[in-house]
Amino acid sequence: MTQIDRRTVLKAGAVAALAGPFAGFFARHANAAPSATAGPPLVPVPDLRDGVVRLHLPQGFSYRSFQHAAVDTFGEVPVPGRHDGMAAFAGPNGASRLVRNHEILGSGSPFATTPAPYDSAARGGTINTVVTGEGIVVESWASLTGTVGNCAGGPMPWGSWVTCEETVNGPDVYDDFNRGTAPPTTYVSNALLKQKHGYLFEVPSDGVSAGVPVKATGRFSHEAIAYSPGEDVFYLTEDDFAFPSGFYRYLPPRRPGPTRRLRDGGRLFALAVRGRSEARLEAAATVGQRFPVRWVEIDDPDPTFPMDTSGPTPVPTVTNDEANHAVAEQGWVRGAAYFSRLEGAKYDRDTVYFTSTQGGGAQAPWVRGDPGLTVSGFGSGFGQIWAYHTLTRELELVYVSPGPDVLDFPDNITTSKNGTLVICEDSTNGNWLRGLTNNGVLFDIAQNVIPKGSDIGGDEFAGSTFSPDFRTLFVNIQASTGMSIAIWGSWAGLGI
Repeated sequence: MTQIDRRTVLKAGAVAALAGPFAGFFARHANAAPSATAGPPLVPVPDLRDGVVRLHLPQGFSYRSFQHAAVDTFGEVPVPGRHDGMAAFAGPNGASRLVRNHEILGSGSPFATTPAPYDSAARGGTINTVVTGEGIVVESWASLTGTVGNCAGGPMPWGSWVTCEETVNGPDVYDDFNRGTAPPTTYVSNALLKQKHGYLFEVPSDGVSAGVPVKATGRFSHEAIAYSPGEDVFYLTEDDFAFPSGFYRYLPPRRPGPTRRLRDGGRLFALAVRGRSEARLEAAATVGQRFPVRWVEIDDPDPTFPMDTSGPTPVPTVTNDEANHAVAEQGWVRGAAYFSRLEGAKYDRDTVYFTSTQGGGAQAPWVRGDPGLTVSGFGSGFGQIWAYHTLTRELELVYVSPGPDVLDFPDNITTSKNGTLVICEDSTNGNWLRGLTNNGVLFDIAQNVIPKGSDIGGDEFAGSTFSPDFRTLFVNIQASTGMSIAIWGSWAGLGI
């Protein structure tokens, strides 16, 4: 999910930690090829853009790539890279309006200056594109600029996309992990930023964002958001690489439906398991297990990190890691549950599905409040799929990957017309789009075969979203030279 690969070192540890069978709806022999076993085989299919084979798909499916980074333009501006979370909305003449994140970290010049950047020294944001179901671009424009690390987000039923910053970077904290081997008190990139980051921004599918952060939803490493219309509340995932991540519930000050926007000034809560303080859900492995839920309030969702002004130049007083879990820790002390790196989220029929990229392994060697414990990452599994049932207020574990050859690091998700989950992999050993049926069968939808050095298909899938008529699946390849792709064929034949 970032410019440097945070997962490679963890994958070796996760393989070593995998011991014994994991409970799962569908498992296969550990020595089989890296693919699920259900569904038709995938075959090489040429890209209708230029004839290059970029994907393997079921027989009879077609695709066209579009808006390649540094190759194509929107208006007169080159398309930026790091294509990530995305949603599709109804457009003119049967086309779709896509709103797409570009997860660009660090400081620097915005990729566009219209609309006015939220932060004149930040490089991320969103692009809106009107595109046909066969991947022909009709129109495109920048809809949000000057943000950082726009990772995933979520579509709103009133026609907007809420984009999430997966960072807490800002002038009030030291630099993040992109500093490499430099000490945690490095203050180079963040010293250039003008605004605090780690927020949500709403982007209309037919216009441009006002560029105003929704601060009451918390300042942390946001990943995704899902709106539950029956409750008029929002659910948020957190992806904190080195520490436990939380699952959050945001209650707006007024109903969002009539206002047609995500309002600031509400209350933020973290999920806790009834009767189990600080439940270690990163290690949960029993498929079908349900946990009764309670919600603990976060008193200060947008903490202020003071600057040290004793020297000639003000400098931060907290490291990026400390700032990253400042919100989550407020939940932990009240018993909030620990997850491993929560990512994609999708509401469907009174259920919020969400992924834990590295959940399902052994319990992480981490104890809250132990200053001497160094943690290189939280979670040693290959992925969990969770479901929060809004009517019963229960959390259910619906899938645990038994190993990387079955499902490896699930990330963004969406749902099909019949409720099948479409799961984007974010691995370092090839990447697939997987389907997970309502009865728990995992199957292949697509394989990325774009070379990345010696790793074929090493760039992740991201931003999967169906067109409003469910005829086309749009998805991104997340890379510095990323692209968007339109895929179409007989989805009913795949059981989707």
